Amino acid sequence: MAEYDNLCKILAEKYPLDFTRWLLNQEPRKIEILKTELSIEPTRADSVTFLQTENRILHLEFQTTIKSQKPIALRMLDYYVRLTRKYQVPDR
Repeated sequence: MAEYDNLCKILAEKYPLDFTRWLLNQEPRKIEILKTELSIEPTRADSVTFLQTENRILHLEFQTTIKSQKPIALRMLDYYVRLTRKYQVPDR
């Protein structure tokens, strides 16, 4: 199946305008091909507690300032994805 995956990636990269028109049914103003590798910078959560009795992750994030470099909602989404991927249990 990897050969089909690779072929689709090549086609999407070579014909991004056609894929955009087909899937979004609109004419894009600008298309930029982005790198496919998503680097993950090291990040540390303030507190992560694994609740074994409920098979859930309790993640607490504390912010001492009103504004931060990255919005808290974006950071929480990032933590949610990382924790769910790592522990394979729901994050709460």
